[in-house]
Amino acid sequence: MVLQRRCPPCKAFTPKLSKTYEKVLAAGKKVAVIFVSSDRDAGSFKEYFGSMPPSWCSVPPSDKRKGQLSKLFDVSGIPQLVVLDAKSGEIINSNARGAVSADAGGVNFPWRPPAVADMSEPDGINESVSVALMMEGCTKEAQDALVEAVTPLAEESKADELLFFVARSNEGAAPQVRKLTSLGEATAEPQLLLLDIPDNGGFYTHKGDVTAASVRDFVSGYKAGSLERQQLS
Repeated sequence: MVLQRRCPPCKAFTPKLSKTYEKVLAAGKKVAVIFVSSDRDAGSFKEYFGSMPPSWCSVPPSDKRKGQLSKLFDVSGIPQLVVLDAKSGEIINSNARGAVSADAGGVNFPWRPPAVADMSEPDGINESVSVALMMEGCTKEAQDALVEAVTPLAEESKADELLFFVARSNEGAAPQVRKLTSLGEATAEPQLLLLDIPDNGGFYTHKGDVTAASVRDFVSGYKAGSLERQQLS
């Protein structure tokens, strides 16, 4: 967990994480937190660390491991919460801050990212080719059904580093995606995009019904180079 005392988002996130941490422990799950400080001086570090649960550990700002960890986990902004498997060292979730906010009770700890992630926390969408299920206007039942149907394809696509997102509401990146792709207002039927932002802002639009089969065909068409490329505005 990378934090800094003078960082307002960090100061807001720390007490939330503390409460979730206590609930995870109360549920009988094993968890340990290491605070990696980005504070500018020892005094700020000590004051901030003193406000955290006494069982937490820390890496002070003067410790050379701080820079090594930031590089290892590609820390570009704070606060950042990385969840690891203590036995294997596997990265379970490289950016679990949103997961804590969405699951204050820690019920879903250790917050393994779903195969189809929510666009309210679009981690990786700017760096990777991403399939976007735009469903803000659909019922929750329709959203859940399509996500469940598409999940096997999303799991298969991890090997190709192809990400899947679903926009369930106007939170996060959904409004900007609609604006940049000129997709228009949300409808009662799902809409489907493929964003290739690394390709100088390319994207592709599916026309027709959106089903698990049509999503698979759409992805296959992208891989075959048979889709019409458009440019983000």
